[in-house]
Amino acid sequence: MKLALRLSLLILLQLLPAYQAGAQEGQVVKLSRGVAYQRIGRLDADQLNKILKVDTPAFAGITVTYSPARNAVSLYRVTYASVVPERGNKPTVTSGLLAVPDVDGKSLPMVTYQHGTVYGKQEVPSFPEQSPETQLMIAQFAGQGYVVIGADYFGLGTSTEPEGYMVKASHQQATYDMLIASRAVLDHLELTATKLFLAGWSQGGFVTMAMLEKLEQSGIKVDAAATASAPVDVFVALNGFLSFPRKNDASWVNSLFILSAFSFENYYGVPGLARSLIADAYYDVSRKAYQREPFNAADVPTDLHKLIRADYFDPQFFAASAYGRLVAQTQAYRWIVKSPVRNYFGESDEAISVGLGQLAMTYQRAIGNGNPAVEAISTGSTTHRGTFATAVPKWKAWFDGL
Repeated sequence: MKLALRLSLLILLQLLPAYQAGAQEGQVVKLSRGVAYQRIGRLDADQLNKILKVDTPAFAGITVTYSPARNAVSLYRVTYASVVPERGNKPTVTSGLLAVPDVDGKSLPMVTYQHGTVYGKQEVPSFPEQSPETQLMIAQFAGQGYVVIGADYFGLGTSTEPEGYMVKASHQQATYDMLIASRAVLDHLELTATKLFLAGWSQGGFVTMAMLEKLEQSGIKVDAAATASAPVDVFVALNGFLSFPRKNDASWVNSLFILSAFSFENYYGVPGLARSLIADAYYDVSRKAYQREPFNAADVPTDLHKLIRADYFDPQFFAASAYGRLVAQTQAYRWIVKSPVRNYFGESDEAISVGLGQLAMTYQRAIGNGNPAVEAISTGSTTHRGTFATAVPKWKAWFDGL
């Protein structure tokens, strides 16, 4: 009996460091398949409710009623192996966030959130203190019992790659592999994700639709997907700024051209692509902006006619150019969507026109007798950030009902 007790104690002592590793702040826990994770923090319900009541209204410029947080949330940074499809499946390592609600249940619904355009390398989910949009998702969803995950995308977070802004296959790969990695971490934490929901805002709305396409192609069931201000067709979006500008077009749309031009040059292997688009006077400062080197934002003109070479304001030239041809391939709505989708759009959005916000629904319903899977829903006269802030509780109410 004493021998059996000693053996039991010895086994327990051998197992104890593994359990502690998953709980100790900052300590890296390595799993198989190139996955590792570390606990980076914890937010209690009061901190989460401050995000909902104070921080988000300050960020979005609009006050919205959210479901109050009921539980604390543990935060983990996940690093995982992936590949870069545009570079012949070059191996890489990237990062993302896993937010786990502190609740008694072992089976929880999961939301994978795809973040919007950022200008800082760490303004991404796995550095949530720098990402107000991620904070809102944590507070609204993880604070109410959902597991929340979010990939940082290649080139952001801890990734050493150049940024792959709007590079579709890389976005699909990063998000797909983050989902697989997160499930491995949850398994290690003895948790299970029951339902799978997708959500994303702005650039992340595009990435959400692209991720949905890959998951459906891979046979992975998605219970629902929701977006806010999603540029599902980048050719439509950029043509609007060049050829049919609106009075309320955002001053920061210059960054969409800069980030995509350098990203496409790097990922699709087209030397000189960015220089062919950007005027000589602003090439160097634009390159610094893309590479996250120090630069003066005031040196980048908000007037596209100064930033971009004059030829690109001819729609035929733009469409025929190397840059325009790559932009034309950057869409995430032209397949037969099977999962239920809701695309929320704002009628005063300074980046996404009403027509673009409705485009995925219009396309799907134009197919024969119409595919009803995709629905476009207005959030009223909301700005780009206001559309996101308004859509989030609507996403949750819909997901809750499913």
